Amino acid sequence: MKNLFIILIGLFVSILKSQEPSNPEVLINTSIGLTKGTLTEVELDSIFIYKKVDSIMTLGIQKEAFPGAQLLVAKNNKIVFHQAYGFHTYDSIQTVQLDDIYDLASVTKIAAALPALMKLHGEGKIDLDQPFSSYWKPWKKHKNKNELTLREVLAHQAGLNPYIVFLSHVRKKNGKLKKKWIRRKPNKKYDQQAFDNLYVKNRFKKKIYREINKSKVSDEKNYKYSGLTFLLYPRLIENLTGISYTAYLRSNFYDPLDNTTMGFNPYHKGFSNRIVPTEIDTIFRHGLTKNWVHDENAALMGGVSGNAGLFATAEDLAKLMQMYMNYGVYNGKRYLKEETVKEFARVQYLQNKNRRGLGFDKPLIKNSELPLVDAYPAPQASEESFGHSGFTGTFVWADPKNQLVFIFLSNRVYPTRNHRNLYDLNIRTALHTIFYDTKTPLQE
Repeated sequence: MKNLFIILIGLFVSILKSQEPSNPEVLINTSIGLTKGTLTEVELDSIFIYKKVDSIMTLGIQKEAFPGAQLLVAKNNKIVFHQAYGFHTYDSIQTVQLDDIYDLASVTKIAAALPALMKLHGEGKIDLDQPFSSYWKPWKKHKNKNELTLREVLAHQAGLNPYIVFLSHVRKKNGKLKKKWIRRKPNKKYDQQAFDNLYVKNRFKKKIYREINKSKVSDEKNYKYSGLTFLLYPRLIENLTGISYTAYLRSNFYDPLDNTTMGFNPYHKGFSNRIVPTEIDTIFRHGLTKNWVHDENAALMGGVSGNAGLFATAEDLAKLMQMYMNYGVYNGKRYLKEETVKEFARVQYLQNKNRRGLGFDKPLIKNSELPLVDAYPAPQASEESFGHSGFTGTFVWADPKNQLVFIFLSNRVYPTRNHRNLYDLNIRTALHTIFYDTKTPLQE
């Protein structure tokens, strides 16, 4: 009788396997948007996950990796986890709420500049293998840049300078701001607002462009992260489309996705949502940076840039990342060509030990073989996965193979950017790992 039972079980299992699709990847319905679901619905252990996430978030707050944070995870088109932890600041006055708006820092690169570039590429308006100088004419005059391709630039393979501190151009040696560039009240020549009662001269953008145009380029073409061209992309996009950068993003992406909070300079929008503060700035703004972009370069461009400056809630970010994970489709609407998203999300220069896609970050090389303390992102994340992190303590990641969107938002730079325990404790990777394997407890 026992043998017969075993035979029947085996037969049942074989029948189920025979009914499985030949493609083992999870099939999703891209005709619907994100819906609310539960961990149990997607076969994740809710008791284990809540316990482990609570433990890691509590540790992060105790170790002052961040005063507060929130985590959103979507799997198989369902938001199955969205929780808030801690407070806006260490004085424990304002609790973190699920609809709080965050300064996304460098996540701006893949949530603002990149979708516009991908759309233009899909329409044949930019060619990845043409020199960037074909679209940004000033580079034709610079021998060290005139042959650099857009592919090299977006993959951080061009040897460009990593960063230029433009703040040094507006400050005197005694720390005071130069009236030539910064005024306390706006007028026709100074209408780029950087902060409360701080207005930048309109022509300062041209100075930024000139500095980038004449910046040095390394002779060695190795992986070297650089955000400089992301300061140029808004103007480039405007030149190619004939409309403003922000209007292009709103009409082609944010409004159709119903991303109501995603945008620049949220202070002017009158949202009822609270905006999470970042750093207590003792150099430029001399106070708590709240409602305005943290990144100084983006601030000097009036808060609108391609490198930083974008704000959003976790849910609005999740919609955008779900669209990417669906290779350009969300809620039945196609935003980007499938082949375009796949090309941008692909590792470009693996032979140069460069893990990057085009604009997108990718897992470390051989990441699946690394221990948790060294991995980025979770070791279980597929090679097809992609995302980006932000200086303020943000992190977004999409994994098409495992149908997982991971959104982590924090203000780790409060009260100062010297707080680095978010990195030292590898908190984001530890949290990410939980949603791949809920059967093996993480090391404490």
